[in-house]
Amino acid sequence: MFVKNEMYMNEYNYYDVIIIGGSYAGLQAATTLGRALRKVLVIDSGKPCNIQTPHSHNFLTQDGKPPAAIAAIAREQLRSYTTVSILDSRVTEAEQVGVEFSIKTLLGETITARKLIFATGVNDLMPAIPGFAECWGISVIHCPYCHGYEVSHQPTGILANGDAGYEYAKLISNWTNDLTLFTNGASTLTVEQRQKLTDKHINIIQTDLQEIAHEQGQMKSLIFKDGSKYQVKAMYARPPFEQHCDLPVQLGCTLNDHGLLETNGFGKTNVPGIYVAGDNSVLMRSVANAVATGMMAGAMLNKELIEEDF
Repeated sequence: MFVKNEMYMNEYNYYDVIIIGGSYAGLQAATTLGRALRKVLVIDSGKPCNIQTPHSHNFLTQDGKPPAAIAAIAREQLRSYTTVSILDSRVTEAEQVGVEFSIKTLLGETITARKLIFATGVNDLMPAIPGFAECWGISVIHCPYCHGYEVSHQPTGILANGDAGYEYAKLISNWTNDLTLFTNGASTLTVEQRQKLTDKHINIIQTDLQEIAHEQGQMKSLIFKDGSKYQVKAMYARPPFEQHCDLPVQLGCTLNDHGLLETNGFGKTNVPGIYVAGDNSVLMRSVANAVATGMMAGAMLNKELIEEDF
């Protein structure tokens, strides 16, 4: 266990805000609240969803840096704020006690706060395709704004079907003219969708995918169940996901139709005193957007504290 500074266990073990999740959204929320002179504890289990992604892009001044390096810089900069502490651990229980919250950690500590921010992200559910998980975030990618430039104008695949596959193909066609949609079984595209993709010279392959051959996460070829192979530089996919932490739902926070935590648009949930930030509550998954939501949640939560105390 790593404790950022001696403030972690203060005299009353009580904070204005506990932030559960210490990746980009959580660290930004901590920075915002720490600068607002709030006593903040960040608790982080060290399992970001982009843990094996080699480089982050489209984040101003940090383009091309490893995601872990960005988080390390943020942690180091937080050292200058005596209002913020970081604990490397995992929250195992959380309950609302009156208008406050009590949490327990993996080591059994009980800590109390006026407010909670969950910046706990999501857990991507990898399909049962050998090689997929190993390539995820490296050459099997989800976001063209994060990774599309690096594989632009290259042979590129999309693993999807139906309306989702059609819309994904439309999007990725901006980055390459050598695009193939792999439906991984019988196509559920409409006749009109198939014709439009054909007109745009986008291939459609319906054969079941058996395996992704790769070297250290870099795709070499797609191997299909009929024995055929296909080579692409990268492949886009959007696997299903689940909430990485079920504590918000246990506390009464609601999920939307996408399985994301519902907010008022500014990080506030339906449960008074609980805010969320980052991938657990937004469809646009990127480091830059996680930071933006962390800033918003921190600022709005601080305003709430001011309104309560003024």
